[in-house]
Amino acid sequence: MDEPRPLGATAVSAAVPRRGKPMFPDGTGPAADPAGSHHERRIRSFQPRRSRVTASQGEALRRLWPTWGVDVDGLSRLDLDAFFGGLPVVLEIGFGMGEATAQMAAADPGTGILGCDVHTPGQGSLLGLAERNGLSNIRVANGDAIILLREMLAPASLAGLRVYFPDPWPKKRHHKRRLIQPEFVALATTRLAPGALVHCATDWEPYAEQMLEVLSAEPTLENLHDGYAPRPDFRPFTRFEGQGLDKGHVVHDLLFRRRG
Repeated sequence: MDEPRPLGATAVSAAVPRRGKPMFPDGTGPAADPAGSHHERRIRSFQPRRSRVTASQGEALRRLWPTWGVDVDGLSRLDLDAFFGGLPVVLEIGFGMGEATAQMAAADPGTGILGCDVHTPGQGSLLGLAERNGLSNIRVANGDAIILLREMLAPASLAGLRVYFPDPWPKKRHHKRRLIQPEFVALATTRLAPGALVHCATDWEPYAEQMLEVLSAEPTLENLHDGYAPRPDFRPFTRFEGQGLDKGHVVHDLLFRRRG
């Protein structure tokens, strides 16, 4: 089985509370910094935010996190079969407030969605949506997506990977913070089963070009289209997409498949 190549600078980093105060001191919710000092620090692909958690979001986290949440501490392998009751699992990195994730989970109850994010309000929002809509195929991972992939997921364990509207880091000096880099893709593909789908979407043209170049250069992936893909029906319209369209941006989807 393929082993991940060494990683460079990009990562999705674990959340750190404001002024160092724990939001869930009794351990009933996501940890502020689950990986702690166990793993090396890297340049973050986006900034963690733990502020402005509403009462309903906090309550959802306290009640549902022990069952449907997992902190990315990098210390143990995550048993996806046990976590999702045997469903094939798609990893979604960066789900915002979770509306689109909940819609996709409702439309495809036979697929588990593991959403990885560091935005505490979004974590609470997604768990609340899952409960209110009876969605038993959603789980939430809190922390660094690279540590999750590298340390906690088995090779060929994922049925898909979704990255929708990640931070484009438009300034040239910040391009190294973008998530879709060769090192990240090389790692992620080792965790994909043969035939697994990689789906990225962005409204930032230069980032779309980088995504297409990086994904096309990965030998274990094949592009399902000649360049960019038509918008697939299964990807819901997102708030970030609407903001981009309001600014006159063009949304690009990219669909690649893990070779057998």
